[in-house]
Amino acid sequence: MSKTRDIRRRIRSIQSTRQITHTMEMVAASKLRRAQDRVRAARPYAAKLAEVISSLFAPELAEKYPILRQPAKLRRSALVLITSNRGLAGGFNVNLIRMARSLLGELRDDGVDVEFHVIGRKGINFFQFRREPMASRRQDITDRPSMEDARSVIDPLIPRFESGELDAIDVVYAHFKNALSTPPTRMRVLPVSPPGEGRGARAHNYLFEPSAEEILTTVLPLYVRNAVYRALVESAAAEQGARMTAMKNATDNADELIKTLTLQYNKARQAQITQELTEITGGSEALRG
Repeated sequence: MSKTRDIRRRIRSIQSTRQITHTMEMVAASKLRRAQDRVRAARPYAAKLAEVISSLFAPELAEKYPILRQPAKLRRSALVLITSNRGLAGGFNVNLIRMARSLLGELRDDGVDVEFHVIGRKGINFFQFRREPMASRRQDITDRPSMEDARSVIDPLIPRFESGELDAIDVVYAHFKNALSTPPTRMRVLPVSPPGEGRGARAHNYLFEPSAEEILTTVLPLYVRNAVYRALVESAAAEQGARMTAMKNATDNADELIKTLTLQYNKARQAQITQELTEITGGSEALRG
């Protein structure tokens, strides 16, 4: 009797857990659709910015714009890690943290002084537990990041790069391909490496108003901020995709476990009924005997 009661209790407990995981799967799927829209909206803008820079860039401008400065040797760099504030997303945060630790080790082995910035509670908790020095810790960026969030992350670092205090700025984030593929990715946002061959528009002797130099003065910081914004929105979409997948797997596992326990319960109940019938029959024969 106690065995069937225990199995029944386990089934009810797993059913309750299944309801939670299934609900979280549906919520993540809904958020994922909105996050995908933000990713799709950010990519064309980034492509156009890259096209403008490629068209206007000329090698001699690298001396004029500090944001284009290519250091001969890395002495001091900044690494920005983007993780999530919440868990239950499978290996999403683990993979990002693993890449960040690997990059920290590589840079330090090369003699680079690394300034570490962490976004997201999961990353902060991990590196805080391991006593890793962090220059900044951000938990205020939600799963719906804005351009203002990107500004607040990168704008304090741009002047320091332009002044030569920093030689490079890298971002580690989850690149969103689809809900099942969100590989951790390293992106160097500074110095800006001009996309394409350059001189695309100048080769056609276009006239610019304002001048090409003035356009680049405005566009280059926009390009850097947009790169960080894309990293934020892609990480947000990747988080929801990873959570949806993890919760679906948990729900499927719960269904399988419920089936297995139900079969065990039926067998135990059948054995219990058979035993009771045997005892009743035996008692009846004893009374007649």
